[in-house]
Amino acid sequence: MSEVEFPQYEPKVARALEGSADLASGLAGFLGIEHVEVGPGFLHARVAVRDGLKTPFGNLHGGVLSALCDHVLGTVCYPVIPRGAWAAPTEFKLNLLAPVTQGVLDARARIVSLTKRTAVVRIDVDNEDRLVCAAQGTVLVMAPKTP
Repeated sequence: MSEVEFPQYEPKVARALEGSADLASGLAGFLGIEHVEVGPGFLHARVAVRDGLKTPFGNLHGGVLSALCDHVLGTVCYPVIPRGAWAAPTEFKLNLLAPVTQGVLDARARIVSLTKRTAVVRIDVDNEDRLVCAAQGTVLVMAPKTP
């Protein structure tokens, strides 16, 4: 399989995305999504499992995994698309492979295809070195608006 190239990669954008979710707002802030590493076509994000994210049965709610995948699906694109463009996930499919009750979720997103208008991203989510979710999605890349 050939490697995807990212000629528009902006290291400054990647560095700006790295870090704690303490500054994030909305759902990403609520979930506490931390961007551990961001690079050309990849993103490693982390979420700590806590009681407020679990079902009454003690398992992590599947919606948390879905929201995490949705978040990294679009965010991984920003360092490699034109400045001012918008990455809009249009669809994704996930397989929930194992229950999660504690620890940390580690989501690793990788762009497998990128054109001027779309990106296809694969995401693996691990919990304590066990694959718990596999996902793939499509992102619409909206060109920057020109005056």
